[in-house]
Amino acid sequence: MKYLISGGTLLLSSMSVVAQTQQRPNIIFFLVDDMGWADSSVAYGEETYPLNKRYHTPNMDRLARMGVRFSSAYACPVSSPTRTSLMSGLNAAHSRITDFTTAVPGVPSDASHKPEALANDVLIHPDWNWNGISPKEGVDKTIQVTPYVRILQDAGYYTIHVGKGHWAAAGTPAASPYNLGFCVNVAGQVAGKPQSYYGQENYGNTKDNWSTFSTMNLTEYYGSDTHLTEALTLEALKTLDFPIKNNIPFFLNMAHHGVHTPITPDPRFVQHYLDEGLDHGQANYASLIEGVDKSLGDIMHYLAEKGVADNTIIIFMSDNGGNSENKTKGGILHTQNSPLREGKGSCYEGGIRIPLMMYWPGKTKAGEKMDVPVIAEDLYPTILSMAGIDDYKTLQELDGENLVPLITNGSGVDPERELLFHFPHQWKPYQLEDIDYLSSMRKGDWKIVYRHRTGELELYNLKNDLSERNNLAGKNKKKLKEMAVAISRKLREYNASMPMLKSTGEPIPYPDEL
Repeated sequence: MKYLISGGTLLLSSMSVVAQTQQRPNIIFFLVDDMGWADSSVAYGEETYPLNKRYHTPNMDRLARMGVRFSSAYACPVSSPTRTSLMSGLNAAHSRITDFTTAVPGVPSDASHKPEALANDVLIHPDWNWNGISPKEGVDKTIQVTPYVRILQDAGYYTIHVGKGHWAAAGTPAASPYNLGFCVNVAGQVAGKPQSYYGQENYGNTKDNWSTFSTMNLTEYYGSDTHLTEALTLEALKTLDFPIKNNIPFFLNMAHHGVHTPITPDPRFVQHYLDEGLDHGQANYASLIEGVDKSLGDIMHYLAEKGVADNTIIIFMSDNGGNSENKTKGGILHTQNSPLREGKGSCYEGGIRIPLMMYWPGKTKAGEKMDVPVIAEDLYPTILSMAGIDDYKTLQELDGENLVPLITNGSGVDPERELLFHFPHQWKPYQLEDIDYLSSMRKGDWKIVYRHRTGELELYNLKNDLSERNNLAGKNKKKLKEMAVAISRKLREYNASMPMLKSTGEPIPYPDEL
């Protein structure tokens, strides 16, 4: 694959253009795992909610004051679809990567709990690309794409990955960050979660506990009291030394495992949450959040100390909504993302609306809140545009839109555009009514939800009903029909994987066929 930069200069090697790219901004993409929309003291909504008051996140607050925060930013319901959408610029329904990629070669992630094994279920999982993305053609159950990181690397960026990967199945090319365009990889692999956050437990790399999910490349911290979030941060800072000293623009994909399960306490922060009256699960989770906040602060401090803060863009994001179904998180199940409905795995707002902030020194307005809806695949063209790379070729036709005009001038993105979310799967071995087998679409203030099991359509006005409790399907049939046509058109356009009816083996109908 050959890429072009502005001006039409052919790039034959990354290092040959270093002299041309020294003034390009550095970019840090700070990605948190399973962090909900209200899981910080940053108020992304119209008000400060009770959950916002629970957390101590001074560095996230600082970033919000410095840059732009998005009130209506979206990702996919679960991790791999978001991460592959980021890397490819494709909507998950379009890439047909709609569930977790697997750590077990040859076995899709949903195989252990296929719904046909449930006597009371009516659906069967669809065919989908459970091996994820691939930079190489001919890999079964993948979609071949041009990763944006490869374009950054070819344009002279020193590209670094630290932490969670989860773009592809074990044994396939994209399981390795190096095959996606990263110059440096620390701990990036197929793991969807850590086995342990504790250095004393070697982060899961013990004789009795080791698995493909165990976090690698951190032997320096084995046996220590260094929390995984801290270890990844320390390693990330080490990787920045070379490009900063040599005045090479860098891209750091800082992909934390926090705050994914296991919800275990970060000893540095947990006690004051217990002292404030939270139960142990809530305190443990809050301590993981604060650990991630410290990481952000440490990185921001390092940039200032090295004199590169004024030329470094920071993008802060979560890969899906907060988990609302795990008992170890504490509190009352299915309410942990209040005021949003449900959580991770769901196409309701709690599963897909996420924290997103962007700070571009000299470009973004300090403390601005942006209400225009945006989605994960927008980050692909946005990051390349931030890097000054506007003339490039990709194997895939991008679904995402460049957000640079929006964050710099407040325009350029249609607030009424259609954003699609699609989860044609069952997340857990047991049925979760408001999580499994859902599709939804947002268009302006309106949102349609399609329940695959029952064929029910729901309609919500998010401006008036953020919690999605007032179903207007029966009261506004005209708008319901309009939205049903819109979501069906997009599902057909993308050739989206649709679940199958157990009784017939045929795909379920599209919403406009009901």
